[in-house]
Amino acid sequence: MFMRFFDGMRSAGIPVSLREYLTFLEALDRNLVIHDPEGFYYLARVTMVKNEKFLDRFDRVFSHVFKGLFDDTDDGNGPVPVEIPEEWLRKLAEKHLTPEERAEIEALGGFEKLMETLAERLAEQEGRHQGGNKWIGTAGTSPFGAYGYNPEGVRIGQKESRHRRAVKVWDKREFRNLDDSVEIGTRNIKVALRRLRRWARDGAADELDLKATIRHTAEQGWLDVITRPERRNAVKVLLFFDVGGSMDPHVRVVEELFSAARTEFSQLEYFYFHNCLYEGVWKDNRRRWNEQIPTEEIMRTYGGDYRVIMVGDASMSPYEIAYPGGANEHWNPESGETWLRRLRDTWPASIWINPLPENSWGWTQSIDMISRIFEGRMYPLTLTGLESGIKELAR
Repeated sequence: MFMRFFDGMRSAGIPVSLREYLTFLEALDRNLVIHDPEGFYYLARVTMVKNEKFLDRFDRVFSHVFKGLFDDTDDGNGPVPVEIPEEWLRKLAEKHLTPEERAEIEALGGFEKLMETLAERLAEQEGRHQGGNKWIGTAGTSPFGAYGYNPEGVRIGQKESRHRRAVKVWDKREFRNLDDSVEIGTRNIKVALRRLRRWARDGAADELDLKATIRHTAEQGWLDVITRPERRNAVKVLLFFDVGGSMDPHVRVVEELFSAARTEFSQLEYFYFHNCLYEGVWKDNRRRWNEQIPTEEIMRTYGGDYRVIMVGDASMSPYEIAYPGGANEHWNPESGETWLRRLRDTWPASIWINPLPENSWGWTQSIDMISRIFEGRMYPLTLTGLESGIKELAR
């Protein structure tokens, strides 16, 4: 019965295994969900989706397979029917309709009459209809269809709810921003950065140790409150941001990365550079020329246990990397490559994040040069790219 659902998830790139599918069927066989569409949705999701980045794809597949009385799939003999038990629709109606709306349904003759009328009109109607108050279509006041209004309506094939009064709603998508195929945002970046966590207990004992409190209280015979140091993320991170010039179009996404990193890492330091790393970096772009910090001082100050993330498009003249005096804004006594290799020697756990699409990297010689210096540890500024880079840093 649910093979189309299983095949749809596999086609969408959701790595659901046959074992997980059989677990889902076993749960249904044991009546864990009975005529409850919302429960059915959550059961399917929890048994067959193991990574939150696939939740949005799951919602889309679920909506496609169960979105209405007919699916868009054509087997050569017309649309393929989708069997949705009437009890599911009744349960959903009971959950989402107010008493006043139920009273209005009675004017039509009750839910059974509603479904009977739906079946009759499906049989009568031969094509798409828009507007009006009888046919199944869009933008009208018929009880059936999409984008219209009727208090006892059944919504079919609509991607969103306008009046939030439809009895059947399969198309709600709550996880769009977790999908690694959509535009990256602060929420996505936080999800990726959280993989670079190493918990340690430090500081004053200011967190209640519930288990120890219960154990000591039982042993002593009186309330014995036990505290312990709070767990903190012990990972130390250095961020170096390329600013100005060709990086200007990427300001928004880099700001999102910076915002997410400041939230996720308590031990975070950041610095700015332009195009390539040279003998000086800075903390304030308005004072980049008169308040530079020597790069050597940064290397002496922060130990080798720091993780380093360089962020830039790596797009510049090859001379800026390869030769002394190649920088486009000042005379650099040593080449950019020299400083990048020193950075790699100081902090072996270092990566380069590039906001340019990965399929365009081959057109720029400087990108290839920096990627070689970082031994291939250059990743695109996408959710998938960040996950790969953070995985590398976590080793």
